[in-house]
Amino acid sequence: MRTLFSNVRIFDGTPNPPRAGDVLVDGEHIAQVAHAPDTIAPASADTVIDGAGMLLMPGMIDAHTHLTWASSVEKIYHAFILPPDELEVAATRNARVLLDHGFTSLYSAGALGDGIEVRLAAKIAAGEVPGPRLVPSTLERSPEGAEGVETGDVFNGRGPEAMRAFMAYCAKEGIGSVKLVISGEDALKPGSHADLLYTAEEMDAAREAAREHGLWIATHAYTDAAVELALRAGARIIYHASYIGEETIARLAACKDEVFYGPGCGVSVAALEASPPPHIDMSHMKASAAERMALEGRLVPKLKAAGVRVLIGGDYGFPFNPNGRNARDLQHFVDYFGYTPLEALAAATSLGGELMGLKVGQLRAGYLADLLLVDGDPTQDVAILQDAGRLRAIMKGGVFHKAPAEAAVA
Repeated sequence: MRTLFSNVRIFDGTPNPPRAGDVLVDGEHIAQVAHAPDTIAPASADTVIDGAGMLLMPGMIDAHTHLTWASSVEKIYHAFILPPDELEVAATRNARVLLDHGFTSLYSAGALGDGIEVRLAAKIAAGEVPGPRLVPSTLERSPEGAEGVETGDVFNGRGPEAMRAFMAYCAKEGIGSVKLVISGEDALKPGSHADLLYTAEEMDAAREAAREHGLWIATHAYTDAAVELALRAGARIIYHASYIGEETIARLAACKDEVFYGPGCGVSVAALEASPPPHIDMSHMKASAAERMALEGRLVPKLKAAGVRVLIGGDYGFPFNPNGRNARDLQHFVDYFGYTPLEALAAATSLGGELMGLKVGQLRAGYLADLLLVDGDPTQDVAILQDAGRLRAIMKGGVFHKAPAEAAVA
């Protein structure tokens, strides 16, 4: 099946302005991109979509996704932990919701139920349920801190051998990325962000075993010491890092070709905006969010200037920050971190594609045809992408998840 998008403005996923042109999709892949005055003959396609000057862009990529954090724009859960069967239903719904909102690839930052994301990723790949491409994870692995900080679960006990056993377990289960919680979390216990939950020996074992089994590692790390442990573990992506100093910024810059960074600002902004009922105390979370946003407002521009690949994805899935609002991150990058709309879009597309390790996130020949046809110009106003109604077509792998209106199809 060959589909031609004609009369469109093309944003290719890089921080370059859009250009008028045509794009031909053949099967799962983009076959040809022609920029005006060059064109692609309509006879070369089975279906022709007249874009009427709308913007054609790569599907968005969320680099910090929690599908099992159940709340979405379609259904809010006020209990964080759900029965396993209900959690699986919520995760399946959330995958479809994110695809509905233009996210065609997701990198998991941890799950609340073991095995759920692996099963879901397989169903999505088989076409049994709708959803984005997914790098699945398992339960976030985090031991108690020295003062009893609990932010997750420990599989297989403590120590280097236990870490190796855990990695072997993840590989056997079909996990793509293992989430290690290295720092504590102030939102759960004030002041715990400085706690270290792993030893250097455990991180060495994690690095060796992950490489042996072909696994990626994602880390929750706030401080210089925690980021140093994350780098020691060979982390593919480091989340938060809000409290790091100049030396660690330089360390990340030196590793910019091997490691990605995600500030996770979506949950912070949403926490500051939240108005919970009187019986819900969010004071700890709000205080932590305000502190982190102030720090990250200085940190993120420095990392970006140093060439570190900074990605969107903001702990969506809380009742006050539901899945489906993920495109708000692009506006946060503009408002809080000084990004241009084009730079924010590149963070959500081409840079995210590099994290996924797939030919996604760019609109160029040979890449997978994960595409959005947008009514409006997000290269000038990224807020447009928060309105799913402005997504006139959503294509994943050359197949329409949301087809354009009949009037546009010849």
